[in-house]
Amino acid sequence: MQLFNHLRAVLVTAIFSITIIMISVPVVVLGLVKLLIPVTALRRAIDRLLDSASNLWITFNTWQQEHTLPTQVEVEGLGNLSRAEWYMLIANHQSWPDILVLVRAFNARIPGVKFFFKRSLLWVPVLGLALWGLDFPSMRRYSKAKLERHPELKGKDIEQTRKACERFRHHPVTIINFLEGTRFTETKHNQLQSPYRHLLPPKAGGLAFTLAAMGGQLHRLLDVTIYYPEGIPTYWEYACGRVKRIRVHIRQLPIPPELIGDYSEDAAFRARFQLWVNQLWQEKDELLHAMMAEEKRR
Repeated sequence: MQLFNHLRAVLVTAIFSITIIMISVPVVVLGLVKLLIPVTALRRAIDRLLDSASNLWITFNTWQQEHTLPTQVEVEGLGNLSRAEWYMLIANHQSWPDILVLVRAFNARIPGVKFFFKRSLLWVPVLGLALWGLDFPSMRRYSKAKLERHPELKGKDIEQTRKACERFRHHPVTIINFLEGTRFTETKHNQLQSPYRHLLPPKAGGLAFTLAAMGGQLHRLLDVTIYYPEGIPTYWEYACGRVKRIRVHIRQLPIPPELIGDYSEDAAFRARFQLWVNQLWQEKDELLHAMMAEEKRR
């Protein structure tokens, strides 16, 4: 049985890899055309084609996960979604399968998904080209020590966020932000002295800068809570089919206009924004706790 599970994981991973390579070819070609011919109408047409290619990949890989893995993804709160809407999606982050779970939960019901990735991933063969071609924004964070040595870099990360988001104003997108900034572990939870039982403290700055950069165009928030009843799995455990159930809870919330402001310079706005994010996180923590209690009663 273990051998069968490992063979299944190899198959699932192979399908992911092959489909990424297949989609990377047209994505990179279209991306180069967009780069070399900076005509606005052409760029917007290519953006729509790229989003269609991305949705095709999502649809196929959702189908293959449903047919190669025994995992049941139980989704609550999908409600009315539109691919003509601009969404901000926030979620707790526990494991690499989180991205695959989000893909399965929404399955192209929302517009093209974008998320910030570490700049170093640009150098990963095939994956880096695909991320670049699909206009996924890269992110470079500077440590306090580096900023002290190079004060000219101060604010560069914020400026990169603004420039990246400018590209998303002309066609609907879904921007994903894992507010914790890293995957949850008990070690990190203890080191950070998190005030939450099942979450790391959220980092509000990136979310505030993204909302401001989009100029109020992101006015719907998808607040997603992912819960693994059998414990947080690794990617390989997920691909082996060892995860039987995953629960996903979705809340659709408005983004109030008063939450668009200058996070870096306006102290009153920053405090107000952090209060809003912390309240969302407290509610998410309570929801996770309730889910765990419910599983114990089963």
